[in-house]
This record gives sequence, C-alpha cells and structure tokens, in this order.
Amino acid sequence: MTMYPPARKIFAIGDIHGCNTKLVALLKRIPMDKDSDLLVFLGDYINRGPDSRKVLDTLLHVKATYDHAVFLKGNHEQVLLDYAATGDVETLHLLRTMGVEATAASYGSSVRRIRDLSCMPPEHQDFLQTLEFSFVAGNYLFTHADIDEEKLALAKTRTDAFESQRYAEASLLASRRLAREDFCLTGQIIVFGHVPFETPLVMTDRIGIDTGAVYGNFLTAVELPDMRFYHA
Repeated sequence: MTMYPPARKIFAIGDIHGCNTKLVALLKRIPMDKDSDLLVFLGDYINRGPDSRKVLDTLLHVKATYDHAVFLKGNHEQVLLDYAATGDVETLHLLRTMGVEATAASYGSSVRRIRDLSCMPPEHQDFLQTLEFSFVAGNYLFTHADIDEEKLALAKTRTDAFESQRYAEASLLASRRLAREDFCLTGQIIVFGHVPFETPLVMTDRIGIDTGAVYGNFLTAVELPDMRFYHA
C-alpha cells in the first residue's frame, strides 16, 4: 500500500474498460492542475470496450505529463497478468468471460498472443506489471473494489506472508460485496470502483465511482475533498 501526503485537490476516475473516447473527454473536463493536484485511476482499464490499447496509450501520456498520477490494478488486469504468468486454461476461460477478445482485437491480434502479452508493446507490458494495489492520500484509501472484511480476515490466517498478501489482493480485487456499514479502517474513507452503479454511491465511509461506462453509462470522476462529480 502506497501512502501520499494530502494534495491540494484529489481526483479519482472509475472503471474505464476500453472506453478511450470517454476517458479523453473526462480528462479535458476535470478542473485539474497537472502540477499540484493528485489523479488516481482505480483500475479495470482493459476488456469489454473497443479501445483498450488506446486507453493504455492515454494513461501512459498522463503518466508522462502529470506530476502526481497513480494507477491502481483492477481485477481485469490481475487476471490477465495471472494468465500471462501461468497459461492456466481456467484463467483463460475467465478472461474470455471478461471480454478479453476486445482487448486482443484492439492490438490487431488474437487471444492466443495474450498468453505472453506479446501482442502488446513493451511499454504497455511494463505499465501493467507496475500497477499498484491500493493507495492512501490523507484520509482516503483508494482501492479497486470495496474492502471485504471476511476475505481480509481469511487472508491473514495464512502462515506464509507472501501467499497471504497474494490471496488478499486477488480476492479483494474481485470482491463485489460492500463492506458492513460498521466496518472501517482507522476512520478512512474508501474510494473504489468495480461494482457499477447508475450514479455514484456516496456513504459516510465509502464512495463508489464505477458508473458502467462500458455499458453505455457515464465514465465518472470524483473531486475530493469537495465531493464534486464529473462525467463523460
């Protein structure tokens, strides 16, 4: 988990899923100072939508031109990396249900070349390999999916520290369960994506900003701490 001192403003963007046109429009719309404000992407950049390759190009441009940008890993990136590392048939089946064919097509390739990521340019491979799991800035905890306290507790029962962390990350990235309202992490506000809502979810201790861009709805960003929402 990476920690960062509070910025003047923080912007977070929800699940993109290959919707590059909406991403470019949203980046133009948010009133962000590239030199001092913080921008956090919550993962799920690929699959389902038509332009995964263009999305990664846009994110790499952001990385090169914004002083403070953070890129988190979504479960779609995690499953792709797992398949690239293992070649497991069941993982490939899961990828197919997640719309990986659209990602392969955006690279002018087939799913066969997803196995070792050879259809992707090196900079895209490096980007995926260096995504972060979670991020803290001030009072905000940014993760791809909302924290599932039961899976978190189960991961802690594993004796091997590496396996415990690996299980926790894989499980939590795919969690579709909202944590109990009385569950909190030292008073932090959790900002997450992953579960699509028609409009942003706002609770006292969590904010959900996946608004189903790939399903025809808006791509959403939230500005913190003012709690302003922007859509494209």
